[in-house]
Amino acid sequence: MKILLLEDEVMLNESIQEFLEGVGHMVESFFDGLEAYEAIKKNSYDLLILDINVPNMDGLTFLERLHELKIHIGTIYISALVDIEDISRAYNLGCYDYLKKPFHLKELALRLDRIILSSEVPRVQLRLSKNYSYDQEHSTLLLNGIPQTLTKRQSQIMDLLARNRGRVVDFEQFSTYIWDDIIVDNATIRAEINRLKKFLQEDVISNVRGMGYMIDKP
Repeated sequence: MKILLLEDEVMLNESIQEFLEGVGHMVESFFDGLEAYEAIKKNSYDLLILDINVPNMDGLTFLERLHELKIHIGTIYISALVDIEDISRAYNLGCYDYLKKPFHLKELALRLDRIILSSEVPRVQLRLSKNYSYDQEHSTLLLNGIPQTLTKRQSQIMDLLARNRGRVVDFEQFSTYIWDDIIVDNATIRAEINRLKKFLQEDVISNVRGMGYMIDKP
């Protein structure tokens, strides 16, 4: 899981990052809310761990700004604040958990495991590459959070590949899903996919020789 960590206490930030990476997660850490905000506009993350009281943009405003960009990512708040208004605001913004400082790092790991196992982290946005993600709810390709304009057929191809991320989609599946079982040869399918690949700014779609196409899990 790729996690964005926003925590301005240096020692705690480093401890959380080291611990989570030690149990197999990828962590990008920030000490400043505005820096984290700029980063999330350029990259995709599976989960956010946010302190509330951080410089330049507090953790609650941070999540509000993301929602304005239509970026919705599962969030755990960690904070020394115990004000019920702050806690209520955090949950109203859609956070999945709230840990009061100080806490044991194993407790954070347990909360993460519970979220993963119970599928509470929304899979609405699938990360496809460093800068591309796919909004399943709106069937929209995003580049750094910005919706991309595709033709109807390109949108259908991207939808099929994104929802089968990590698996090969064969020519029969393309024919069934996109051309509604109309007889279409493999060359036509290849031509349409190649047009989509030329449009993309990153090498997102891979050709699996003799089988079909796929999007690898980043």
